[in-house]
Amino acid sequence: MKIEDEIKQAAFRDDHQKAHVNLIFTANWLQQQQSAFFKPFGLTLPQFNTLRILRGQHPRPATVNLLIERMLDKTSNASRIVDKLEAKQLVTRCVCPSNRRAVDIRISPDGLELLGRLDVAMANEHLGVQNLTSAEAAQLSNLLDKIRD
Repeated sequence: MKIEDEIKQAAFRDDHQKAHVNLIFTANWLQQQQSAFFKPFGLTLPQFNTLRILRGQHPRPATVNLLIERMLDKTSNASRIVDKLEAKQLVTRCVCPSNRRAVDIRISPDGLELLGRLDVAMANEHLGVQNLTSAEAAQLSNLLDKIRD
Protein backbone atom coordinates (compact mmCIF):
# COMPACT_ATOMS: atom_id res chain seq x y z
CA MET A 1 0.00 0.00 0.00
CA LYS A 2 1.31 3.46 -0.88
CA ILE A 3 2.23 5.92 1.86
CA GLU A 4 -0.44 8.33 0.58
CA ASP A 5 -3.11 5.73 1.32
CA GLU A 6 -1.58 4.65 4.64
CA ILE A 7 -1.62 8.13 6.17
CA LYS A 8 -4.45 9.58 4.07
CA GLN A 9 -2.30 12.38 2.60
CA ALA A 10 -2.79 13.06 -1.09
CA ALA A 11 0.27 15.22 -1.75
CA PHE A 12 3.69 16.02 -0.35
CA ARG A 13 5.82 19.13 -0.70
CA ASP A 14 8.38 17.16 -2.75
CA ASP A 15 9.88 13.70 -3.13
CA HIS A 16 12.29 14.33 -0.25
CA GLN A 17 9.45 15.04 2.18
CA LYS A 18 7.56 11.99 0.92
CA ALA A 19 10.63 9.78 1.38
CA HIS A 20 11.20 11.16 4.89
CA VAL A 21 7.59 10.55 5.96
CA ASN A 22 7.63 7.10 4.35
CA LEU A 23 10.87 6.16 6.11
CA ILE A 24 9.51 7.17 9.53
CA PHE A 25 6.18 5.43 8.92
CA THR A 26 7.84 2.25 7.66
CA ALA A 27 10.36 2.14 10.53
CA ASN A 28 7.49 2.39 13.02
CA TRP A 29 5.48 -0.22 11.09
CA LEU A 30 8.42 -2.65 11.14
CA GLN A 31 8.91 -2.05 14.85
CA GLN A 32 5.24 -2.83 15.54
CA GLN A 33 5.50 -6.03 13.48
CA GLN A 34 8.59 -7.13 15.38
CA SER A 35 7.09 -6.26 18.76
CA ALA A 36 4.06 -8.41 17.98
CA PHE A 37 6.36 -11.22 16.83
CA PHE A 38 8.48 -11.18 20.03
CA LYS A 39 5.56 -10.89 22.46
CA PRO A 40 4.70 -14.64 22.55
CA PHE A 41 8.35 -15.29 23.42
CA GLY A 42 8.12 -12.89 26.38
CA LEU A 43 10.62 -10.45 24.88
CA THR A 44 10.68 -6.85 23.77
CA LEU A 45 12.69 -5.70 20.76
CA PRO A 46 15.45 -4.12 22.94
CA GLN A 47 15.66 -7.33 25.02
CA PHE A 48 16.03 -9.39 21.83
CA ASN A 49 18.70 -7.02 20.56
CA THR A 50 20.58 -7.31 23.86
CA LEU A 51 20.45 -11.11 23.75
CA ARG A 52 21.80 -11.09 20.18
CA ILE A 53 24.69 -8.87 21.24
CA LEU A 54 25.47 -11.20 24.14
CA ARG A 55 25.29 -14.25 21.86
CA GLY A 56 27.81 -12.55 19.57
CA GLN A 57 30.12 -12.03 22.56
CA HIS A 58 29.63 -15.57 23.88
CA PRO A 59 31.51 -17.05 25.72
CA ARG A 60 33.24 -13.73 26.51
CA PRO A 61 31.41 -11.40 28.89
CA ALA A 62 29.99 -8.02 27.97
CA THR A 63 29.64 -4.85 29.99
CA VAL A 64 26.72 -2.45 30.06
CA ASN A 65 28.86 0.04 28.13
CA LEU A 66 29.50 -2.51 25.37
CA LEU A 67 25.76 -3.19 25.16
CA ILE A 68 25.01 0.54 24.90
CA GLU A 69 27.58 0.94 22.09
CA ARG A 70 26.08 -1.89 20.04
CA MET A 71 22.35 -1.46 20.69
CA LEU A 72 20.14 -0.53 17.76
CA ASP A 73 17.99 1.75 19.93
CA LYS A 74 20.39 4.15 21.63
CA THR A 75 17.60 5.45 23.88
CA SER A 76 17.11 2.07 25.57
CA ASN A 77 18.13 1.71 29.21
CA ALA A 78 20.64 -1.14 28.99
CA SER A 79 20.89 -1.65 32.76
CA ARG A 80 17.13 -2.01 33.10
CA ILE A 81 17.01 -4.40 30.13
CA VAL A 82 19.72 -6.56 31.72
CA ASP A 83 17.75 -6.54 35.01
CA LYS A 84 14.67 -7.88 33.21
CA LEU A 85 16.64 -10.49 31.26
CA GLU A 86 18.33 -11.63 34.46
CA ALA A 87 14.94 -11.97 36.17
CA LYS A 88 13.90 -14.23 33.25
CA GLN A 89 17.17 -16.19 33.72
CA LEU A 90 18.25 -15.40 30.16
CA VAL A 91 21.47 -13.68 31.25
CA THR A 92 23.85 -13.87 34.19
CA ARG A 93 25.61 -11.01 35.87
CA CYS A 94 28.63 -11.09 38.16
CA VAL A 95 31.32 -8.71 39.38
CA CYS A 96 34.36 -8.73 37.11
CA PRO A 97 37.27 -10.41 38.95
CA SER A 98 39.88 -8.00 37.50
CA ASN A 99 37.85 -4.80 38.03
CA ARG A 100 35.48 -4.83 41.01
CA ARG A 101 33.61 -1.80 39.63
CA ALA A 102 32.71 -3.56 36.39
CA VAL A 103 29.99 -6.15 35.93
CA ASP A 104 30.34 -9.08 33.52
CA ILE A 105 27.14 -9.95 31.66
CA ARG A 106 26.79 -13.26 29.82
CA ILE A 107 23.96 -14.94 27.97
CA SER A 108 22.73 -18.02 29.86
CA PRO A 109 22.04 -21.45 28.36
CA ASP A 110 18.32 -20.59 28.52
CA GLY A 111 19.03 -17.36 26.60
CA LEU A 112 20.94 -19.28 23.92
CA GLU A 113 18.13 -21.81 23.65
CA LEU A 114 15.51 -19.05 23.30
CA LEU A 115 17.53 -17.35 20.55
CA GLY A 116 17.81 -20.69 18.77
CA ARG A 117 14.02 -21.03 18.80
CA LEU A 118 13.68 -17.42 17.62
CA ASP A 119 16.12 -18.03 14.75
CA VAL A 120 13.89 -20.84 13.48
CA ALA A 121 10.69 -18.82 13.95
CA MET A 122 12.18 -15.74 12.26
CA ALA A 123 13.32 -17.77 9.26
CA ASN A 124 9.66 -18.67 8.69
CA GLU A 125 8.27 -15.21 9.50
CA HIS A 126 7.38 -12.63 6.87
CA LEU A 127 8.53 -9.32 8.37
CA GLY A 128 8.33 -7.08 5.29
CA VAL A 129 11.89 -6.99 3.98
CA GLN A 130 11.34 -10.43 2.45
CA ASN A 131 9.22 -8.61 -0.16
CA LEU A 132 12.50 -7.28 -1.60
CA THR A 133 14.86 -9.11 -3.90
CA SER A 134 18.41 -9.57 -2.68
CA ALA A 135 19.55 -6.74 -4.97
CA GLU A 136 16.76 -4.45 -3.71
CA ALA A 137 17.65 -5.23 -0.09
CA ALA A 138 21.31 -4.36 -0.78
CA GLN A 139 20.25 -1.16 -2.54
CA LEU A 140 17.98 -0.19 0.35
CA SER A 141 20.76 -0.82 2.85
CA ASN A 142 23.16 1.32 0.80
CA LEU A 143 20.61 4.14 0.55
CA LEU A 144 19.98 4.05 4.31
CA ASP A 145 23.75 4.23 4.90
CA LYS A 146 23.87 7.22 2.54
CA ILE A 147 21.15 9.00 4.54
CA ARG A 148 23.29 8.72 7.70
CA ASP A 149 26.48 9.96 5.99
